[in-house]
Amino acid sequence: MKIKMKSKLTYIAFLLVLTVFSCKKEPQFSDYKYADKPVAFTCEGINSKLLNEALYSFEDDITNHYKGRSQNFRLDQAYSQIIRNSVFGRLKLEDIVSKHTLNVFNALKNENDLWDANNTKSHLNYNGTAMNCISNGIKDESLKTTLDALLSTNSMSPKLFGSPLTTKYRYALNDKNLAMYIALDLYYAKMFDVDFSKVNFNKPEQKVDFNQLPPKTEVDPHAGHNH
Repeated sequence: MKIKMKSKLTYIAFLLVLTVFSCKKEPQFSDYKYADKPVAFTCEGINSKLLNEALYSFEDDITNHYKGRSQNFRLDQAYSQIIRNSVFGRLKLEDIVSKHTLNVFNALKNENDLWDANNTKSHLNYNGTAMNCISNGIKDESLKTTLDALLSTNSMSPKLFGSPLTTKYRYALNDKNLAMYIALDLYYAKMFDVDFSKVNFNKPEQKVDFNQLPPKTEVDPHAGHNH
């Protein structure tokens, strides 16, 4: 009788633990659109699969938005535009963010170590695991030195580190640690301040009226050159 009672209590305890765990567990993100893409960013202790999805979705967003009517638009030009507009406060996320990216962002919000509610300069956690991986992996020595100095002195901000990026935007093509930083701090972190409930993601694409457009729409004149 005692054995049966003990077994029953053990089973009930197990069910209680399982129930509590299930209640706390957030719904898992499953809508991976870029799962077949090469792994661009990986780091121990983070949700690499979700962050890679975030990076690829970000790159698609900025390319689709900034290419305008250009047939030969390149990803590095999109990086140039997004960095400048984000750093200088001209970013209109309502016009850029896709429905898929918003879904990715909602999943990213559950990654607690990724964000810092007490960071007054950015919602990104500059002391988190992802940021630590980014700072350790950046290839360009001058950018790495600048980033490390800003982080170590608690002076880091999107504007301070974004400024040198405005002339080194092309590095993001071959350095996905740098690309990940740009995506997280200059794009996703800023989504916390946007009310996307008012955004119509189903609006049809506007037809281009070539008579209304200047010769080069939204393309940085410096985007195709080295500095």
